Amino acid sequence: MKPTRFTDSVNCAIEGIIYAVKHQKHMRNHFLAALVVLGAVLFLRVSSLEFILLVVSVSFVLFAELINTAIELCVDLVSPDYHPIAKAAKDVAAGAVLTAAIGAAIMGYLILSRHIFPFFKEALGMIGTPTETATLVAILSVVIMVVIFKACAGKGTPLEGGTVSGHSAVAFAIVTAVSLITQDPISSLLTLVLAIMVSHSRITLGYHTLREVLLGAIIGMVLSLTVLMIFMKLN
Repeated sequence: MKPTRFTDSVNCAIEGIIYAVKHQKHMRNHFLAALVVLGAVLFLRVSSLEFILLVVSVSFVLFAELINTAIELCVDLVSPDYHPIAKAAKDVAAGAVLTAAIGAAIMGYLILSRHIFPFFKEALGMIGTPTETATLVAILSVVIMVVIFKACAGKGTPLEGGTVSGHSAVAFAIVTAVSLITQDPISSLLTLVLAIMVSHSRITLGYHTLREVLLGAIIGMVLSLTVLMIFMKLN
C-alpha cells in the first residue's frame, strides 16, 4: 500500500537504502568511499564550496546506484529469464553509475589533490632520492624473493600462478622506485594505476587470487623500499 504519512514515506525510503546496501556490493563500496572522503575533509582545509561540490558528487553516485538497483529489480521481475533487451537495460543503468563515479572521482581528485599532494611530496623528500644502482638492486631483490616464494610453495610456474603474484610484486616495486626517484605525485599516481591494472589482470585471467596479488604487492613495496632506504643510508 502507498504510504499516506510523511514518516511512513521516509521509513520506506530508508528501507530502500538499507536493502540496496545489504544486497549490492557496489553500494557498500560507494558508502565506504564516501566515508573516506568525509574523513579526508575533516583533516584537510577544504573550503565550503569544495565541500559542497564533494557532497553533491558523492550524493549523485549514491543516487545513481539506487536507481540502478531499482531498475535491476524491475527487470528481474518482468524478465526472470535471459533476454537481450533486459541485459541492455541493466547495462545502461550500470553505465549511468559508472559515469557518475568517474565524474565524482575527477571532482575528488581536483579538490583533494592540491591538499594531499604537498604532504606526499614532502614525505618523499624526507626519504631521499635513490640512485640507478639502488633501483636495479631493489627490483632484482623483489624478483629473487618471488622466485624463492614460488620455489618453496611448489605451486604454479615462474610466470603463471603460485603463492605470490610476481607481476604484482614487480609492478608495485616499480611504483615505489618511481615515486622516490621523481618525487612527483602525478607520476606516482599514474604508475600506481598501471600497477593496479596489472594486478587486476592476474585475477581476471585466473592466474592468482586476491590474496596472492595483495601479498605480491606488499612484498614488492616493502622489500623495494627497504633496499632503497638501506642504499641511501649507506651513501
